[in-house]
Amino acid sequence: MYELKTKETDSSVMAFIESVDHPRKREDAYQLLDIFTETTGYQAKMWGPSIIGFGKYHYKYKTGHEGDAPLVGFSPRKAKISLYFATGDTEREQLLKDFGKHTTGKACVYINKVADINIDVLKALIKQSIVFLQETYPNN
Repeated sequence: MYELKTKETDSSVMAFIESVDHPRKREDAYQLLDIFTETTGYQAKMWGPSIIGFGKYHYKYKTGHEGDAPLVGFSPRKAKISLYFATGDTEREQLLKDFGKHTTGKACVYINKVADINIDVLKALIKQSIVFLQETYPNN
């Protein structure tokens, strides 16, 4: 059976942020920590070795695959900062039009630095992602 790699851990969020090599990326990580904490109302938790997640939900796909994941999160990676929002939410694309400089992958939105983005849109993306996931997976 498939084993999820990204699980909630007891690792220290602060220790992880302090381990970020680049000073600007570390500052951005602290700023994102404040924004995500304030916007979600959830305490930050480490998911796997490098994702800072907020809240969680249990998903179950039609294929039978199921697991837990953070509602939203971010990771200050070497190349870019990854922001994790719900996939499949059509409102996400609308919000991203006014987000600022970014690129997207299937599940991630990538930014170079916090100064490149609109913080109000970031907060709206966080809130919308949580609403979407709680409506999609209501039994949490």
